[in-house]
Amino acid sequence: MSGLNLTLLTDLYQLTMMQGYREANVKNNVVVFDLFYRTNPSNSGFAIAAGLQQVIEYIENLSFSNEDIDYLRTTNLFNEDFLQDLKNFRFTGDIYAVPEGTVVFPKEPLLRIKAPIFEAQFIETALLNIVNHQSLIATKAARVCWAAEGDTVLEFGLRRAQGPDAGIYGARAAIIGGCASTSNVLAGQLFNVPISGTHAHSWVMSFPDELTAFREYAKVFPNTCILLVDTYDTLKSGVPNAIKVFKELKEKNIKPKLMGIRLDSGDLAYLSKKAREMLDQAGFPEAVISASSDLDEYLIADLKRQGAKINVWGVGTRLITSKDCPAFGGVYKLSAEADKDGNFIPKIKLSENPDKVTNPGVKKIIRVYDKTTGKIKADLIALEDESFSEKEPLRLFDPVNTWKQMKLKPGEFSLRELLVPVFINGKCVYQSPSVMEIRSYCQQELSTLWDECRRLTNPHILPVDLSQKLYDLKKKMIDEIRQSNAD
Repeated sequence: MSGLNLTLLTDLYQLTMMQGYREANVKNNVVVFDLFYRTNPSNSGFAIAAGLQQVIEYIENLSFSNEDIDYLRTTNLFNEDFLQDLKNFRFTGDIYAVPEGTVVFPKEPLLRIKAPIFEAQFIETALLNIVNHQSLIATKAARVCWAAEGDTVLEFGLRRAQGPDAGIYGARAAIIGGCASTSNVLAGQLFNVPISGTHAHSWVMSFPDELTAFREYAKVFPNTCILLVDTYDTLKSGVPNAIKVFKELKEKNIKPKLMGIRLDSGDLAYLSKKAREMLDQAGFPEAVISASSDLDEYLIADLKRQGAKINVWGVGTRLITSKDCPAFGGVYKLSAEADKDGNFIPKIKLSENPDKVTNPGVKKIIRVYDKTTGKIKADLIALEDESFSEKEPLRLFDPVNTWKQMKLKPGEFSLRELLVPVFINGKCVYQSPSVMEIRSYCQQELSTLWDECRRLTNPHILPVDLSQKLYDLKKKMIDEIRQSNAD
């Protein structure tokens, strides 16, 4: 995506609304949109924000080419004055965002966009496409790595991803979420992340016998010798032949940096335990046992419970597609509009579904930490002009069940504001870290979660509360709309 003009990566109704805003003489009205999600993916207790660097690239390359405008003209939907306006289209507003790799929760604005409605409306589709996909895969990767309990997890999903972009940016997100490397060579080149891989069954089948295949592979890659042992018979043929090759390397005084076997089928718990015994008895306790074969966090956790002796996990299809939860569900909603004096008037969307009622106004996120443990106690969504101090008591309450309250004394908590400036007046003011730096930051973020919040099933849900001022505003607006409708 880097350097690629994705301007027409949008839904048609964004363009028709833009023309409508122009015709109604409101195109320059400044508005605020929030990009947020409503439910954690995969029944998780959290999510990981990802995709910001690609958002930046999209915004910086946003412009309609002559070819774009010629194409739109052929649709017979747009008048010529509108098409001429598009020739000079650029994003001129502000974007605040949660940094990539940050632990986030439902209803929190991951991005806050302030811009003329002509611009802010148009960028909705692409922003959702980018953030939804990468946040989904980063979250899935964090769950998989948690299940692996510190073992190395490799992302192996390219051939099963839904197209090249999903494979490339899914690999990027998987690294952010905690994977150590990817099999995707292009992703390795684009994002300067580690790549890894072994060999296929076809390698073994291409030689007269398995032992010859292993010897030839070790000859070419003596320093990283991982042998796939399940082509014919894992325990009677594969592992014994691998041991023979390891002994030959040892006799030649070759000491590989990485040596071991890979299992890709069968009962991985049973086979890994037997293989571990065989490797140890042969004098190779350092040999790793890696495994693949439709793994996900649940299967890895189950294999761990069974005492599997696997210490490297190659995870493909179910990670790169987030098979159990294929969509992140992020949305983009109007939350405020500036009046003629530049004051922002809050906006709210009501719904018969309480989860779809939005939080009005220009907002920020305050993260509240337990000062002793450094763990997250709660998040507070507040209005932008509110201030909070660690030197004053803090009262938090559930915005639905308001009797659920938390009262914190000075010295018991610390505060951190999550949204940071990314674009100001159309100019990027944010320097994205490298993917590996984001990965390290994400690991620090995950360490601020309580173990109960990382459970794979029925995790503890950390509170996301509203400030008293925001709560009162929301309630007042709902009451006023209901009264107006009743009249």
